[in-house]
Amino acid sequence: MSGVHHQPQGPAFDVILLLHVICVFVGLATVVTSAATATRLRRLLASRVAFPEAVVRYFHPGVNWAGRAMYGIPVFGFVLLAMSNGAYALRDGWVMAGLGIFAAVTLLAEGTLWPAERRLQISLVPLVAGNCTPDESVLRDAKVMALSATVALLLLIAASALMVAQP
Repeated sequence: MSGVHHQPQGPAFDVILLLHVICVFVGLATVVTSAATATRLRRLLASRVAFPEAVVRYFHPGVNWAGRAMYGIPVFGFVLLAMSNGAYALRDGWVMAGLGIFAAVTLLAEGTLWPAERRLQISLVPLVAGNCTPDESVLRDAKVMALSATVALLLLIAASALMVAQP
């Protein structure tokens, strides 16, 4: 653990820090939205009622680009490290822990959350049209999406607390 260092300053550092924090907030917002929408979808599937417009809009086919804003977290984090003039370094435990947590979030999002979301985008098209009833894969994907988004949210919160505390 490194000792207490002088806090880096300057407008360039502040701008990069702001971009880093924005990526964190966008990442948090997208996983909250994913968890809430998947949970809502599970309730709707169980009750077999028509999907509200917001749910239909959320599952419109396409890439979740807002979720990919999370990739800015380590990018701007590395720039902050480089601009810190030694105040922060990769060897700091909290930095390595943050990178480890981010790696876990990335694996979770790319490995389970976003694939389940893409499968649901395809599976829900006939359900929205009212042409069929959901099969087990739709229910499973909604559960996987809700669970993985919730875990990703908890990890992002933990990483955010770690970055603020800088133990």
